[in-house]
Amino acid sequence: MTHPLTILGIESSCDETAAAVIHDGKIVSNVVMSQLIHQQYGGVVPELAARAHETNIIPVVTAALKEAAMEKEQLHAIGFTQGPGLLGPLLVGSCFAKSLAFSLGIPLIGVHHIQAHVLANFIDDPKPHFPFLCLTVSGGHTQIILVKDYFSMEVLGETQDDAAGEAFDKIAHLMGLGYPGGALIDRYAQEEGNPQAFAFPATHMPHFDFSFSGIKTVFSLFIRSKTPAFIQANRADIAASIQAVLVHMLLDKLTKAAQKSGIGTIALAGGVAANSYLRQQLKALAAQHHWTIFVPAIAYCTDNAAMVAITAYYKHQLKAFTGLDAKSLPRYPLRA
Repeated sequence: MTHPLTILGIESSCDETAAAVIHDGKIVSNVVMSQLIHQQYGGVVPELAARAHETNIIPVVTAALKEAAMEKEQLHAIGFTQGPGLLGPLLVGSCFAKSLAFSLGIPLIGVHHIQAHVLANFIDDPKPHFPFLCLTVSGGHTQIILVKDYFSMEVLGETQDDAAGEAFDKIAHLMGLGYPGGALIDRYAQEEGNPQAFAFPATHMPHFDFSFSGIKTVFSLFIRSKTPAFIQANRADIAASIQAVLVHMLLDKLTKAAQKSGIGTIALAGGVAANSYLRQQLKALAAQHHWTIFVPAIAYCTDNAAMVAITAYYKHQLKAFTGLDAKSLPRYPLRA
């Protein structure tokens, strides 16, 4: 008799220490501990992030096992984010995962961070059918990915400089909103913000690629030309206007990729997939073009370990295990 597979997933690629347990293909716990220390710096400080992971990882893993009503001896494998990400934080997670797997005598499964974001779409029902296009948008990555199978993915287009999530954070910082900025831009835009109040130029790139450095420069010049009182008085309109341009840049390329490929199954992934305006506009496009769309729950968009656990679950079925001597940063055909 085959017992249900139980896997612990660990995520530590940036500033979220996370652990999750998947049992028989279902996520039964998902614990995330954020690092508030970075707020005072307006962005993630890698060394401070690594130290915080060292402090947080045992309590977070313990909490995930407790929430799942599991003992570590019941685990069949350990999945962990192998890369890409910040080197120090990745090393904390990988060393902990290797040590735990070695002590329990169970397999270790390295997980590609971007693949995990994409496969977050398979945590809950309904699940997408292959092939589908996935717009993966986060603080470090912006890509349109053709997903042919769980581990057969082709990047059709990606940012040539900054990621969309990083642009959201930088723009929020320039407005004095704090960090992390993407959620704050979204929140203020919803306060009756007019997305057409201010005109910001979109960046046009060939094929399905993106560029967000130029719009950050334009926005910086705009903010510098305004008084603090003006920015405060027009905060909602400014947030809504810049958000609209960024979202339309993303969806314009996604629409072109869908039309060129003839694929009408579309998914979102990554932290920016939690943006309410992006979700709203994608839903409108889906109705217009007769797409079938999939968007993970918000808890599975931002960095989390549930997406690591589900990816490790599918890799375990292929016996795609990782040696204890594996380097932290993997070399996958999926560019990231």
